[in-house]
Amino acid sequence: MVEYIIQNYDIVTASLPGLAVLISATGAFTLPLLQLITKNRRAWEIYTALFTFLVMCLTYKLMFKVFEVGKPLVYTFGGWPPPVGIVYEVDRFNGLLGVVVSSIMFLVAIYSIKYLEFDDGVQWYYTLFLGLEAGMLGCMYTGDFFNLFVMIEVTAVSAYALVAFRRYDRIAIEAAMKYAIFGALATTMYFTAIIFAYGSLGTLNMADMALKFRNIEVPVTGLPFGIIHYGMALFIVFALWSFAFKAALFPNHFWLPDAHAAAPSSISALLSGLVVKVGIYAIARFLYTIFTASEAIASVHRLALLAIFVMGVSSAFLGAILMFIQKDIKRLIAYSTILNIGYIAIGLGLGSAFGALAATYHIVNHAVAKALLFMAAGAYIHYAGTRDIEKLSGIGRAMPITTLAFIIGAFSLAGIPPLNAFMSKFLLYGALIATGVLPLVAIVIIPSVIAFLAYLKLVYTIFVKPMPEEYAKKKIKDHPLLTGPVVILAIACILLGIGAPYIINNYIWPATQSLLDWSSYTEAMMQIAQKLP
Repeated sequence: MVEYIIQNYDIVTASLPGLAVLISATGAFTLPLLQLITKNRRAWEIYTALFTFLVMCLTYKLMFKVFEVGKPLVYTFGGWPPPVGIVYEVDRFNGLLGVVVSSIMFLVAIYSIKYLEFDDGVQWYYTLFLGLEAGMLGCMYTGDFFNLFVMIEVTAVSAYALVAFRRYDRIAIEAAMKYAIFGALATTMYFTAIIFAYGSLGTLNMADMALKFRNIEVPVTGLPFGIIHYGMALFIVFALWSFAFKAALFPNHFWLPDAHAAAPSSISALLSGLVVKVGIYAIARFLYTIFTASEAIASVHRLALLAIFVMGVSSAFLGAILMFIQKDIKRLIAYSTILNIGYIAIGLGLGSAFGALAATYHIVNHAVAKALLFMAAGAYIHYAGTRDIEKLSGIGRAMPITTLAFIIGAFSLAGIPPLNAFMSKFLLYGALIATGVLPLVAIVIIPSVIAFLAYLKLVYTIFVKPMPEEYAKKKIKDHPLLTGPVVILAIACILLGIGAPYIINNYIWPATQSLLDWSSYTEAMMQIAQKLP
């Protein structure tokens, strides 16, 4: 009996990657059926909250299991071994990011209950919401290049529709159309990259690709087809350009301010905190796990790292300057996303373990703080009915708890110690010093100073300036469903900052090591693939 329980426990554990995505997708597909049974929106809201909570529990279980065993966990779809079948391969890096995604999704689901109280058609909002979660987790967990394309499309289509959720708003429709048109172009380029990858290597399994770069034969797919230099060079160019669009890296950033400002604030929190990280994750996985194993395309790999570094520097300075001149609170926060994505790209572009560590920590810290800022700003907009910063004058005094959380998030991203984003910026500062080119540290310091001034001006307007009488008449106050998730994220900003040594040693550095460890990633696949004839 004990052996039976242990055996089935292992089966369930091995199924966790697929189960987390399956539950999100099932929730998305069944919610429209639920709305045929009941028209009570509370049922739809509770349904979504329960599904996101269940997925969050599964991702935490998966992360702790992967950290415990210290090697990737492979889930085979339909029992087909790689490289013949599609697999999900979860190591400590994407296991950690999966937890970040599911945790913020759950908090935003709670926040949305109050935030969308005046909106109609929320059943479709929650359907797309769950679809977005399924897509992002699928992107993080997949070990197959084509399946990544599929899950990027699931994420993108859900995001396009959610930006345009308030279809009576002309600006939202325009932003969604821009996002969708150029997003479709980016995914078309990505599909072109798939053609070059398969034509050169004869496989789309990520671990198999890494092995073929080192001329190691894999069952069924064998060795690469001829010389791979030119095909894989084109593959890298097309794939990275597509990923740069998804991550909103300069010069592919132009869609982000409109889309993130026009979307409902709950969705803005997801777009800026999580969705752009899909592109960053893909860049990190390919440059550090797959291509780093190749001597055949080492020169192309170095050029790709340099391109990501330059795009990161450009994004950091552009985002900082443009956020300083904004009059729309959500556009200001959106340009801050471009700035911070630039920091992450700078860390990845360094091509060092230290740079990758800083980038990994900043991925987590930015996700938490940026979701906080957009949800706090959404609470102000919900009551004031405007995004104009000057018209939000003094509203923060009527919502002191929300405002305190907002200040924590703003000062975190501005780089004020001991908050979380300061710690990851400090790591990035150290990684740049380690290059031996000391002037490079200016690319962290200067944008941070500009961002601090922009946030300081915003906080002064919202909290210090006089509040119009009309806000006093509206009886504006903190609401538990709007304030609760924001406070939790603010506490996370503090804990991720003051607990940085423990968190880095026990979670961030092990996750970064998994990203860099191509041999463990490929070995996990090969152990299953060797069962093939």
